Amino acid sequence: MIIEIKIPSAGESVTEAAIGVWLAEDGSFVEKNQELAEVESDKATLPLIAPESGILKIIAETGIPMNIGDLACTIDTDQTKDNKTDSSEKLKKNIAKPVKTEVIGLKQPGIHAPTKEKIKVTPLAKNIMDHYNIDVDGVIRGLRRITKRDVELAVKEPSANEHSSVEFPGAAGRQVELKPMSPLRRKLSKRLVAVKNETALLTTFNEVDMSRILDIRKIYQSVFQDKYGIKLGMMSFFIKACAEALKVFPGVNAMMDKDMLLIPGFVDIAVAVQTEKGLMVPVIRDAHLKSLPELELNLNELANKARTNKLSLEEMTGGTFTITNGGVFGSMLSTPIINPPQSAILGMHNIIERPVAIDGKVEIRPVMYIALSYDHRVIDGKDSVSFLLKIKELTETPVKMVMEGNEPERLLLGL
Repeated sequence: MIIEIKIPSAGESVTEAAIGVWLAEDGSFVEKNQELAEVESDKATLPLIAPESGILKIIAETGIPMNIGDLACTIDTDQTKDNKTDSSEKLKKNIAKPVKTEVIGLKQPGIHAPTKEKIKVTPLAKNIMDHYNIDVDGVIRGLRRITKRDVELAVKEPSANEHSSVEFPGAAGRQVELKPMSPLRRKLSKRLVAVKNETALLTTFNEVDMSRILDIRKIYQSVFQDKYGIKLGMMSFFIKACAEALKVFPGVNAMMDKDMLLIPGFVDIAVAVQTEKGLMVPVIRDAHLKSLPELELNLNELANKARTNKLSLEEMTGGTFTITNGGVFGSMLSTPIINPPQSAILGMHNIIERPVAIDGKVEIRPVMYIALSYDHRVIDGKDSVSFLLKIKELTETPVKMVMEGNEPERLLLGL
């Protein structure tokens, strides 16, 4: 029995997706519930799971956008592990031998121009070529096996396939790789341009003396790790500080909906996590109700899911505020771009020892620059500056985070 496996849906608004990588080889025997491939959409990466055991036949190629419901692969359940060897031997015989390649305009000595007779063409690619009346020269610029992807590129953009719009003159051997953008990156690029064109984006800056947070991590790191099983990071301090500050300045937590302002009565903080697939932004729900250890545990769980492509759509949608940390890559200062429909984003940066004035004396302190980018249509300058100042206050005096931003002495005196 042949079972068809189709491109799965990644949400109501998602109409297409692409195979990011095949995790099983064409013609190999796969087990029931085995992960066959990673399917990338503009919102999430989903696994393609084998419903039954059998021999896998791959239909969809990696990197090519496909409609939801298109055929990705099939599984022949009549084939068992016992006759896998016979199928594998037949597959090996059909594999084309490797051939040398060259790129037009970048000829290398000792490699001759290919002839049409030497080029291998898959049956599927040949059918598409015949349908669109395209020959080999219109599809490929070197001696290699033509695939379905090559033909589709030639059909959609024949002029681009013939000559790239970007030229790099120079000596031989200077080759350029042509790599299709993933659905996630294409969607991200459109969103970034939209944010720039559709919002009144401004950024305000401040600096934080990180001495107290670093001292707390140094003193309590081992005890915290023994109790909770994970290390105490710095991001949880900033998540907690933002959650407290957003309660004081709810306008920074607001967002536009046509001519209306939506002001949530809760704080859902999205945290940017860098992965091999790009930037993922999982959301910590009800951050204003959670303790710092709860935030650290929640963040650790979501970050691990992001790096293993296990995040669900629900875990990446609905944030009211975002935090991004370019400091882990060495960034000293930047202007982060807001994540719509949110109206603000906090940017963290690297920690550098800098000379600062303390009580009239110069001291060396670990300093981090922080930035708040915001939509000026929603947030006034006064609130943005005051909000960032509150973040500075809470992170420089972390004990205030458990006292709703108040001084311990004021609480003691009932002031």
